[in-house]
Amino acid sequence: MSNTDVHTPSVEEFAESARSWLSQRLEPAEESAALWGEGSDDVSVFHRLSFEEEKALLGRLMSWQQEKFDAGFGAVTWPVEYGGAGLSAEHERAYRAVEADFKVPGGHETFAVTTALIAPTVRLFGTDSQRERFVRRFLRAEELCCQLFSEPGAGSDLAGLATSAVRDGDAWVINGQKVWSSGAQFSGWGELIARSDPEVAKHAGMTAFLVPMDAPGVEVRPIRQMSGGSSFNEVFFSDVRLSDDLRLGGVGDGWKVALATLGFERGGSGGRGVGGSWERLVGLARWLGRTKDPIVRQKLASVYIHQRLQSFSRARVQASAESGRPPGPEGSTGKLAWVQGLTELGSVAADLLGPRITADTGEWGTYAWSDHLLGAPGYRIAGGSDEIQRNIIGERVLGLPGEPRADRGPWRNIPR
Repeated sequence: MSNTDVHTPSVEEFAESARSWLSQRLEPAEESAALWGEGSDDVSVFHRLSFEEEKALLGRLMSWQQEKFDAGFGAVTWPVEYGGAGLSAEHERAYRAVEADFKVPGGHETFAVTTALIAPTVRLFGTDSQRERFVRRFLRAEELCCQLFSEPGAGSDLAGLATSAVRDGDAWVINGQKVWSSGAQFSGWGELIARSDPEVAKHAGMTAFLVPMDAPGVEVRPIRQMSGGSSFNEVFFSDVRLSDDLRLGGVGDGWKVALATLGFERGGSGGRGVGGSWERLVGLARWLGRTKDPIVRQKLASVYIHQRLQSFSRARVQASAESGRPPGPEGSTGKLAWVQGLTELGSVAADLLGPRITADTGEWGTYAWSDHLLGAPGYRIAGGSDEIQRNIIGERVLGLPGEPRADRGPWRNIPR
């Protein structure tokens, strides 16, 4: 059968087939605003799970993604050559709308990093061999990935990183330290940005690699978070040898690769399902009998507006990704707006609850909001700090003059 003979389902046909497939496997979702007091009241931004619990959650997510992928619903807009369905963004949105009506395994950042950040980055910058080797495996979540970007000495300035990559024949030797690497203890692979040439300007002297996390010399140390979990990690590299066929993109193109990955991350912000929701917030206001208060209504409306604007921003970024283009600065506007909405959501919940949010009395849906309140500030840093996003928007979108800089010239000569 030729390609012209293959029937492309309409959006309506695709949605109906998705609903039929999902209904045979999952229970209907509960409406959190209506069913106050039932089920889990977890609204945490970052997981507060033991190692075993978090590993089990990721296992469920991986199994579910593989089942979806094999049925044609796990990579709807991706080309058929990567195992995708090769359908439109409308088909993808239709599937997500249908899936929202069912109980699916909870989300996890490491899963999103694998399928929504690193898989498309490999598609953009990988060699034919790398695409064949990795993209389908990552899309299908056969293995998990982490980002190896941030460093203790670089702060929000990713281009100031110091982890070194020294060429040694057909291999590279990596030495250094990364930090805040979510899910590194569960990942098979990491996307690493390292300093390959200290003699040139900092943005020009970096190279990207795919690192097997079980390679000799790689050490992962979990970090305890104030919310209670240990999803974040420090990762140390001691004379780690990588073959050149694990280099992602050209030598010196690490900044370009990193920007693409961060663009996917910022553009996808708000689609992760972390923290509380507008629906849960409305349920809280109803339970407290505050929905007729005009000030409360105004605050709820503001949260809802943030949610709607974020959905439009995600659609723009997704359209760019589907066309095969690296994400642009619109990802920064979306990420900044999402974090503002996430922060506002916690603030409104705290205003509604008052002292109830400060002590665990066992009352459903009250103290649980403290996990949201404590976790939301983390995303003011994760994926590029708010200040970095504002610089990007100011310089690349509004055309404002750049900030004064004292870090020009060779990276080796920059004071640290």
